[in-house]
Amino acid sequence: MRVGPRRHQRSPPPTPAMAAAAHAPPGRRGVLLVLLAAALVAAMPATCAAARSRKSYRAIFSFGDSLSDAGNLIVNGTPKALTTARPPYGMTFFRKPTGRCSNGRLVVDFLAEHFGLPLPPPSQAQGKDFRKGANFAITGATALEYSFFKAHGIDQRIWNTGSINTQIGWLQDMKPSLCKSEKDCKDYFSKSLFVVGEFGGNDYNAPLFSGVPFSDVKTYVPLVAKAIANGVEKLIELGATDLLVPGILPIGCFPLYLTLYNTSRKSDYNARTGCLRRYNRLAFHHNRELQQQLDELQKKYPNTKIMYGDYFKAAMQFVVNPGKFGFSTALQACCGAGGQGNYNFNLKKKCGEQGASVCSNPSSYVSWDGIHMTEAAYKKVADGWLNGPYAEPPILKS
Repeated sequence: MRVGPRRHQRSPPPTPAMAAAAHAPPGRRGVLLVLLAAALVAAMPATCAAARSRKSYRAIFSFGDSLSDAGNLIVNGTPKALTTARPPYGMTFFRKPTGRCSNGRLVVDFLAEHFGLPLPPPSQAQGKDFRKGANFAITGATALEYSFFKAHGIDQRIWNTGSINTQIGWLQDMKPSLCKSEKDCKDYFSKSLFVVGEFGGNDYNAPLFSGVPFSDVKTYVPLVAKAIANGVEKLIELGATDLLVPGILPIGCFPLYLTLYNTSRKSDYNARTGCLRRYNRLAFHHNRELQQQLDELQKKYPNTKIMYGDYFKAAMQFVVNPGKFGFSTALQACCGAGGQGNYNFNLKKKCGEQGASVCSNPSSYVSWDGIHMTEAAYKKVADGWLNGPYAEPPILKS
């Protein structure tokens, strides 16, 4: 994948020690060179650290669904049925529910912290300063428009109309408060990081939970991937140059899916992971299609840096070897059905509902509530997007 022209670093100017070594008498030159070598070795960690931190952004703009929502769904009041706005959500970092579907921070929050920016506030909130970033994501969002689901008779599974196009519309509405002219806006957006997703999860959840045949749901994949790519292109036309576009998680490893679609056929499960094969194949198919769309965009816009954020690879590594990443389990929910069943998930005792309980150490779990990750898992994904190996190319790679 092309990432635009690379910058060439100039050699640093000679230091006083270098100059002294160059002009010293032969007898002293050896001593000076030894001292110079020692000084260079001592300075190396600081030099490397400076190089790592050189990348910076003026702002972060985030789009997506419940993996990214920082509270947009609840800015106008909390729906009674919404369990994600009740304790113990938010317990680890914020000490209260914020509308984030986790026990703490999300990937975009960790990205903002890395670049010394405030956590991007929900874009629909009043009285916030959005000049250093905004979070347009909303729980339940889709890549496809609401009209698509209504035409297929599955709109009852769609929570809101906050599609990727709607969220980009919210950014356009906000533009006058961020920059004064088209030139100013292009410059401002070119120095900002755009995190476009995750989108797609709900585009598949809605039909699957509505009983649409699996073979039909697979036909949605090219449409969903194209809708995301179209959104990315709209942001490029607005001036975005650095865009990270995540794929979807391996849904066949979700405690929710493992509980709903539990079967007695061993062949339905991957022997190594314990995840449901065909649902992970759907997610893999989506991600491959999305990457192909992003590759085409990169060729069309060579001066942009379009990065693919690999949720799938990260989550699968957590599942295959949880201990390597500090987790005790990857297929059980931390907040759930009081230890019931293999996955600690029960639709009648969802996290935040009466009868549900929460584990004592969320940081040892990958899954928070059966469908969303814990803060600890999101932190590892964020690190992988910044430095690799969970992004192609990583954010910090020039």
